[in-house]
Amino acid sequence: MGRPPHFVNVRNAPVKVIASTLRKGNVVERDGKLYVILFAENIHPGKGTPVTQLDMRRITDGVKVSERYRTTEQVERAFVEDREHTFLYSDGEGFHFMNPETYEQVQVPPDVVGDAAPYLQEGMPVMVSIHNGVALTIELPQRVTLEVAETEPVLKGQTASSSYKPAVLSNGVRTAVPPHIAAGTRVVVMTADGAYVERAKD
Repeated sequence: MGRPPHFVNVRNAPVKVIASTLRKGNVVERDGKLYVILFAENIHPGKGTPVTQLDMRRITDGVKVSERYRTTEQVERAFVEDREHTFLYSDGEGFHFMNPETYEQVQVPPDVVGDAAPYLQEGMPVMVSIHNGVALTIELPQRVTLEVAETEPVLKGQTASSSYKPAVLSNGVRTAVPPHIAAGTRVVVMTADGAYVERAKD
């Protein structure tokens, strides 16, 4: 079984997938326009037809739309290339990344980076989704190490099991840490929501 003869054309064409398989970061084509999915949820009501709720952003102008599809409905998913890039720097024009294999640079606008911006660190490997040379979404490593910039002082007699206390990380993100963590401590947090994972080993 060889590849189909027009393999290259097949690869770049939109593919029809059922709505329930779509995930955040996927790109769909509707009415000739591309939309990146910001949030996808399959809803199974007690009665009635299961539906997939998609919150999307139109790539051409950034307009956000919400759509509901039947979970079995076919949606056109656009071909997107996922490539690892290295974060270089940010400036007034956006965030700059480099493909470590080709050394080509790609500029990603702030609205695409979104909440991920504070976690970007120079040299960080980031997965960038590109369609026809335009960056659509980025995906950071799940965890990142940061220093605790501010938190309440450690109190004697407090155990690790008591409730977490508020803290501000070196990138300005607010989180909560165990009571034994002091300012200046390096901690590992989730890039999705800033949640504390553990004290850094380094």
